[in-house]
Amino acid sequence: MNENHKKIDSYRTLLAFQKAECVFDITYYFVSRFMDRSHDRTVDQMQQAARSGKQNIVEGYSDAEGSTETEHKLTTIAKGSLEELKEDYRDYLRVRNLELWGPRHEKYLACQPLFKKHNDTAYYQRQIEGRSDEEIANIALIVIHQTLSLIRGLIDWQDAKFLREGGIKEQRYRARTESRGYGYDKDGKWKDGRDGRFSRDSRDGRDSRDSRFSRDSRDGRFSREGTTAPTTPTIPTSPTLPTPPTPPTPPTSPTTPTEEKL
Repeated sequence: MNENHKKIDSYRTLLAFQKAECVFDITYYFVSRFMDRSHDRTVDQMQQAARSGKQNIVEGYSDAEGSTETEHKLTTIAKGSLEELKEDYRDYLRVRNLELWGPRHEKYLACQPLFKKHNDTAYYQRQIEGRSDEEIANIALIVIHQTLSLIRGLIDWQDAKFLREGGIKEQRYRARTESRGYGYDKDGKWKDGRDGRFSRDSRDGRDSRDSRFSRDSRDGRFSREGTTAPTTPTIPTSPTLPTPPTPPTPPTSPTTPTEEKL
């Protein structure tokens, strides 16, 4: 987690940011000198794309302290913005029938190794001063290509770091468990607590505190030491119906008295 506590303005040490700043300054000079802002919406779009390429690197790098997902997303947005700007420069050259320097063009071959050595915007401001729109547009394209290559490398580094260390939540959980003296070490082995209270149950691989909880072998539940696991309640039987009362015996008819013999 300590790597995420970055110093203020430390994003300026990123080569991708330094190169993206050069792209922004070249673009600002180009649209201010050769394009009409009042009649061409492309001016604002190119300037905003150049700004987005730079600012999203800054925001993504700064937000990495809170979310690796946000860092990756914003860096990818920066890449997309510069891809858009690259197409705007190509469109400018194509619709005006200006030359696009290909990878084998003599000026392209002369500029590419020089631009790899320089990431300071002052160098490019000196190079573009007084040049034609065709030359500046091609210079901008070379610098954009190099910036995109650096951003792709930055994204690959972010992906590798995520696979190695996990996200912020995983890093915070790991730091918390390590501060308490238990958890998994770098070799994947379990470490007990500092006071020995945490131990791994050999039967099911779970942890128990002070051995107070144990697995009951009958129903697989955990029960507190010294107490018995609750038994399954007995299902009550249906109540017995009362025996109906016996009907009373009808009285016997009186017998006819016998006549006395005289």
